[in-house]
Amino acid sequence: MIKYYTRACNFYYGNISKEKIKNKSSLALNGSKLISFDSIEILTRKSKKKINIKDIKKLPLKLKKKVLNDLNKITKVKKLSKIKLKNLPLLMGILNATPDSFSDGGKYLKSISAYKKIKKLSKDGADIIDIGGESTRPNSDTVDKLIEWKRIKSKLKYAKKNKIIVSLDTRKSYILKKSLPFKINLLNDVSGLSHDDKMINILKETKIPFILHHMQGTPKTMQKNPKYKNVVLDIYDFFEKKLEFIRANKINHNNIILDPGIGFGKNLKHNITLLNQISIFHSLGFPVMLGISKKRFIKDIAGNNDSKERTGGTISSSIHAMLQGVQILRVHDINEVKQAIKVFNKIIFNIWEKDISAQMALEEQ
Repeated sequence: MIKYYTRACNFYYGNISKEKIKNKSSLALNGSKLISFDSIEILTRKSKKKINIKDIKKLPLKLKKKVLNDLNKITKVKKLSKIKLKNLPLLMGILNATPDSFSDGGKYLKSISAYKKIKKLSKDGADIIDIGGESTRPNSDTVDKLIEWKRIKSKLKYAKKNKIIVSLDTRKSYILKKSLPFKINLLNDVSGLSHDDKMINILKETKIPFILHHMQGTPKTMQKNPKYKNVVLDIYDFFEKKLEFIRANKINHNNIILDPGIGFGKNLKHNITLLNQISIFHSLGFPVMLGISKKRFIKDIAGNNDSKERTGGTISSSIHAMLQGVQILRVHDINEVKQAIKVFNKIIFNIWEKDISAQMALEEQ
């Protein structure tokens, strides 16, 4: 049996988007009038075909039903409990309380330096701060749970004391359980709930929102010749199966974010293909997050223009993701990315950030 997938494409922005939605020549992406699309790509494992939305009615009945169901998920407003998706994209700042993370290992192990970083991330405009005590860079080893907890405990306490929305970056149920008294807002398990089979039970009991992340293999093995039949569709199918697993375990809420895991078991070609076709994941009906900050694919592309900060590559890929409707970006340098988004929004949307907030708030009502 042939399986079909639907990807929104051919996007419009700002006032042009609003006008096209008004005259019904395009559809709002994720319920926002600021980004819309007038075409879709219908894919199978062996083919792909781009059509205008007005031609969907000409499709065979069974395929038309599938596409219309996907379009309903693509166009609906995405919501998360206690995390407002209106100033898009949301920015997730990163606090690595580790000695060996690839970008900032050792900088924020000590509490004082970590507190200053948390304060700066928040001041610069981070909507969420992701706090972790175990590096998951390529070829990294698993950290003992007691060491991991010792690294992050004071940082979690400080962040929550300062009313920051906190994402807990861990693969271990022990760490999640120890963090519950701090009332964390989000779980970011890069293993996609595969590392620790007790994790699903805690999520069921607590109803904590979480990120469903894709990684091929483990941090130790993931970059050793990763292979896919079709990287985009393989990861799409992974998400579908994981969502079925989640529902089978009686987790019925929709406070789930999808992250295809750039750099987690992917080579340069895989990463670029995912970034080019990232809008396909909207048809799963959940917010999409990307972690592209300072990653190796930037170096691979930039060549002799690489730098330690990789700010240019991070910003360009962030803007690209934003224009595909990605709702959350996980980045190190909040101020620089926020600056780029503000300037870009003014140019392309011709509106200020506060106007975007007001527009999104109206659309959520």
